[in-house]
Amino acid sequence: MDDDDRPPLVLLHGLTYDRRQWDPVRRELAAIDPNRQVLTLDLPGHGDAPRRQSYRMAEVAEVLHDQVTEARLAQPIVVGHSVGAVVATTYAARYPVRGVVNLDQILLPGPFGAAVRQAESTLRGPDWRRVWDGMLAGMGIESLPAEAREIVTTATDPRPDLLLGYWGEILRGSDEDIAAERHRDLRSIGERGIPYRWVTSSEPPPRYLAWLTETLPEVVVTVLPGGHFPHLAEPATIARLLATG
Repeated sequence: MDDDDRPPLVLLHGLTYDRRQWDPVRRELAAIDPNRQVLTLDLPGHGDAPRRQSYRMAEVAEVLHDQVTEARLAQPIVVGHSVGAVVATTYAARYPVRGVVNLDQILLPGPFGAAVRQAESTLRGPDWRRVWDGMLAGMGIESLPAEAREIVTTATDPRPDLLLGYWGEILRGSDEDIAAERHRDLRSIGERGIPYRWVTSSEPPPRYLAWLTETLPEVVVTVLPGGHFPHLAEPATIARLLATG
């Protein structure tokens, strides 16, 4: 593929983290796909990005689109990890893109949504950190390479305003409302012929996979075992996947 034909990559990190999460992938990309345009952004409220009163997904996507436009990137492939994948999906439904890569994010609330709603009172109190630490315990961090563990534990700034803000749609809306919005977004992506890849760390739940493939029949599902941080567990694998986009 000629350099001019390669769509730029926009990389979006997960909740409480920042753009440093993409350093290992960027190194791999520099080796196998030199001169590729790559933009790593801090999500609103993270890293160097200003805090906001609201972190509704459509608003976050609009903020990021302003930055993509400022960088003069045309029709990027938008890559998102965890909540960043929800943002990437929301973005792709509204703005010109050449593709979406979702790293380990189920788009419906399901059991996670129930856990967040159950924990809301704790999240609004002094013990909020207990909720976040409990979630981290199930993300496979202990099995990551040393550099990746260092990034996960240091390139992060968990705060209750971020957790409540980015989980706000779960706390404000019903599962049915969220499913309807996700359905609209995926239909928009599918109707415009935008490739969508979901990289998941485990075999997809059958009911969710049925919903996803019915909503977006052309979705490509890749199972990559290794925990919730595939871009840190296997940066070379993720870089090769992105280099072919």
